[in-house]
Amino acid sequence: MLEDQDEQQFYPNKEIRKEEIQWRRWVDDWLVHLISPNVYRTPGEALESFDYIVREGKFGVVEGFFAKYVGAAAMFFVSKRLKSRHNLHEDVRQDLYKAVDQWMAAVGKHRPFMGGNVPNLADLAVYGVLRVMEDLEAFGDMMANTKIKPWYQRMEENVQKGSRLSNNLLPGESH
Repeated sequence: MLEDQDEQQFYPNKEIRKEEIQWRRWVDDWLVHLISPNVYRTPGEALESFDYIVREGKFGVVEGFFAKYVGAAAMFFVSKRLKSRHNLHEDVRQDLYKAVDQWMAAVGKHRPFMGGNVPNLADLAVYGVLRVMEDLEAFGDMMANTKIKPWYQRMEENVQKGSRLSNNLLPGESH
C-alpha cells in the first residue's frame, strides 16, 4: 500500500485513481482474453507462436518438436473454445483492434499515457499484455490497423529507461 504522501503524489484526486483501477480491471477482465484467440487464430499463427516458444526455450530436439507441433495444435483448438466463451467475433482481430482503439480513446490525444506524463499501472498492465504478442503476426496486424503504435513506442522507451536505471544500481541500492 502507498503511504498517504505517496498516494497524493500519484493520485492527486480520486478520479485519477478510479480511472486507473477501472482500466486495470478492463485489462484483466477483457484485454487478456483477446490474446490467445489472436495468436493461435490459424494453424500457421499457432505454429509461429510455438516456434518462438521453442526457439527461446530450452528444449531438446525431440521435446522441441513435440512442444511445437502438439502445443500449436492444442492451442489452435483451445483458442476456438476461448473465442466462443468470450463471445468474440468470427474474425477475432476485430475484437483486438476495437479493444486497443478503445484504450487509446481513453488515454486521449492530450496526454501521452493514461497516467499523464508518466505511465501508471494501467499503462503498464496494457503494455504487459500486448507485449507478449511481439514478433507475432497478431502484433504486426494490431500495430498496422489501430492507433496504438505511438503509445506503445512511448511505453517501450519508458520501460527500457526504467530497466537501464535499475541495472545501473550498485548492489544493495534501491530506488
